Amino acid sequence: MTSTAVDVEIVPSYIQDAWWTPAGDVSGTEVRDASTGDLLARVSTDGLDLAAAVEHGRTVGQASLGRLTFHQRALKLKELAQYLNARREVLYEVSHRTGATKIDNMIDIDGGIGVLFTFGSKGRRELPNSQIVVDGPAEVLAKDGSFMGQHIYTRIPGVAVQINAFNFPVWGMLEKLAPAFIAGVPTIVKPATPTGYVAAAAVKLIIESNILPAGSLQLISGSARDLLDHLDYRDAVAFTGSASTANLLKSHPNVAQGGIRFTAEADSLNAAILGPDAVPGTPEFDAYIKSLVTEMTAKAGQKCTSIRRAIVPKDRIQDVADAVRARIEQRVVVGDPRAEGVTMGALASLEQLNDVRAAVQAMVDAGGELAYGTLDAPQVTRADGTVGDSEGAFMSPVLVTWADAEAEAVHSLEAFGPVSSVIGYEDLADAVRLAAMGAGSLVATVATNDPEAARVLVTGIAAHHGRVLVLNREDAKTSTGHGSPVPHLVHGGPGRAGGGEELGGIRSVLHHMQRTAVQGSPNMLTAVTGVWHTGADQNFDDVHPFRKSLAKLKIGDALRSELRQVTLEDITAFANETGDTFYAHTNQEAAAANPFFPGIVAHGYLLLAWGAGLFVEPAPGPVLANYGLENLRFITPVAAGDSIRVTLTAKRITPRETDEYGEVAWDAVLTNQNDEIVATYDVLTLVEK
Repeated sequence: MTSTAVDVEIVPSYIQDAWWTPAGDVSGTEVRDASTGDLLARVSTDGLDLAAAVEHGRTVGQASLGRLTFHQRALKLKELAQYLNARREVLYEVSHRTGATKIDNMIDIDGGIGVLFTFGSKGRRELPNSQIVVDGPAEVLAKDGSFMGQHIYTRIPGVAVQINAFNFPVWGMLEKLAPAFIAGVPTIVKPATPTGYVAAAAVKLIIESNILPAGSLQLISGSARDLLDHLDYRDAVAFTGSASTANLLKSHPNVAQGGIRFTAEADSLNAAILGPDAVPGTPEFDAYIKSLVTEMTAKAGQKCTSIRRAIVPKDRIQDVADAVRARIEQRVVVGDPRAEGVTMGALASLEQLNDVRAAVQAMVDAGGELAYGTLDAPQVTRADGTVGDSEGAFMSPVLVTWADAEAEAVHSLEAFGPVSSVIGYEDLADAVRLAAMGAGSLVATVATNDPEAARVLVTGIAAHHGRVLVLNREDAKTSTGHGSPVPHLVHGGPGRAGGGEELGGIRSVLHHMQRTAVQGSPNMLTAVTGVWHTGADQNFDDVHPFRKSLAKLKIGDALRSELRQVTLEDITAFANETGDTFYAHTNQEAAAANPFFPGIVAHGYLLLAWGAGLFVEPAPGPVLANYGLENLRFITPVAAGDSIRVTLTAKRITPRETDEYGEVAWDAVLTNQNDEIVATYDVLTLVEK
């Protein structure tokens, strides 16, 4: 191994909007190249003021993020994604030192940048251009409507501390940063020591971009042992790592008693179930083998989502083992990722290699049998293209078979490397039972083209998993894969997997916010939420609200139309013209026999069309387009001879940051001549700024 140098740099931290390294001569923890053993850097936080970092986030970070709306934050994430995307080759080069191949870097670096793009889009598409999220409809708490309740989400007033694992130094950071940033909560990142220098390189690019507001991102490179001492109920901690460390953190007094919001993504013995119909030669069997080998070798198996338990029909254990062997021997080349043709790199460190070897040996001692691979150091492709021994943390892929499918070790011991086990099941119920013995997992795959088998297996294992992939011939080529979480969907799982929900689209944004029930009058709820509530003041002035641009339109601006009478001739003509001759609109005797109708009644869509005619302003103006209706309900039928009118009120105004228009949702209420509500709905329009 390369001799230790004395002038190796310390991996810097980024604290209080400045780069920081320890003063004086600090030895620190050594970090080495995973493939060569060369000393790369040292890591130390000796003298780092963690209390000051937390306070900086709570003050400067909270203030700078608080000046932005959800949409403005989302646009900054998009801008940051574009900036990093143009410089990802810089991160590739640094990441190769961790043992990551080109494909591994695409998962980690491109995947992390993709998360920023996704949240940059979802934040603008699914959240209001404001700082409060209104959750669900208002609850009327008084008969006269003067007292109501409304749930809202507001950001937590502290910091989001993100303690990340060594396997994904970029994706692991960005998948947590993105939802916290959208919510408006400043982040303190604590990466794992062996690969933290890659996270530091990414943070360096982020800071150089000058896109994020002051205090919104801080980085701790090294130990942060007393960090939780400085946190309280205002703060959130998201941890990824071992279950033992997660349990230690959860026992901290400030978590157990002080109210810190704590989520964990921990050990996960993920399963892949091969359906009874997936015999060799079927697309499902082929897709299953491809997925299993991919998950064994991508990131050298160092993925929290890797397949650890291949659960297959008992009579197919040998078929699976043979197919895995053939695919590994055909496609997998172990070596330095900087060498051409290498498909699986080293583990992140020699310590990690020793841990994985020890776990495999424990499996063998517990009854497992090596069906493929060895614990001996493999011959590898070096950076110069030669093949031979290496001082790096290399290991061959290992497949373990078990005669006893219920052996405790296969369901409790995770070898966090290129290792998977194969066990056999009797029937679908047995497969479900074996999958559940993992005691909670992040993800499972079900490979079958049998709809009934898919239904039984998915419904049987769903409560034990955060995500289930159903793999068959229809989606084998388009599936993102067993081990690839997507930012749109939940990434997390129950039980052993930690019990948290990372990612999950806007759900993960709301994890960084507090849900509060606000009670008050319609006017007060309108003032608090920025959304008009039924019963609040309305402004019926002489200017048609459709003649107002966003610069002039205010919440509560309203229009009340004149009455329009509905005749039998109108109903009959609409039925004949549209072909909607449902008996309630055409047959007096049948309609009268229906308990909901007094006789022939007007079509609901006729009333909607007339409602539009009653509120529309025909001349060109600020309203550019009607793009839909929401929450439509028909309440009181309208018979021939009745009349209707519409009351239209500006309910929600959402200006766009990047366009010269915005969305306006209008509360529309149709009433009859007796002021009874006929229908309620929201009209959605695009309006010029």
